[in-house]
Amino acid sequence: MSKRERSIIIGTILGDAFLQKTGKRNARLRFEHSAKQREYIFWKWRELKRYMQDRPKRIERFNPIWKKRYVYYRCQSHASPEFGKLRAMFYHDHQKQIPNNIKKFLTSLALAVWFMDDGYYYQRNQTAYLYLSRLRDKDINQLKIVLTDKFDLHPCIEKKKHGLNFKFSVTDTRKLISIITPHVIPSMRYKIGEKPRID
Repeated sequence: MSKRERSIIIGTILGDAFLQKTGKRNARLRFEHSAKQREYIFWKWRELKRYMQDRPKRIERFNPIWKKRYVYYRCQSHASPEFGKLRAMFYHDHQKQIPNNIKKFLTSLALAVWFMDDGYYYQRNQTAYLYLSRLRDKDINQLKIVLTDKFDLHPCIEKKKHGLNFKFSVTDTRKLISIITPHVIPSMRYKIGEKPRID
């Protein structure tokens, strides 16, 4: 696994991806994105193509309560021991956790992928947020320390209806955006306050 591939995988595990156990030592990587983020999931698929089963699949679901049809894309890898090792690092009793050596793997690219998955930017307040997907307090504090030690970022932990976020000050938002911008793909530029582009 190349450093670039690992960074993209780590970023998406921190974000929206799920590592599904498929045996004692194997696991597969699975992720989904809305139709709005079609270009993004195809970018992930191209970057990780040698691990993936096939192209992202378009899926439609009808919600009978809201009477709305939802379109999204799903992609998953072949099962392998490499993903099995990552699952052992990032999961305990089916609960996502942050490994003690996360500092080693949290590159600027991994941070950018994590932000493209779970970050958002409020233009009005010029502040960025990172959603923390059901992580334990211990894991959140560990990530906070790593962001400070490695990137000189100092987010505060904010409680919202949907869970906890990292909230970045205006100064730290500018710093965060400068770190991740080289890795943010054109169609996801709206995540950093720019107009998205489809190249």
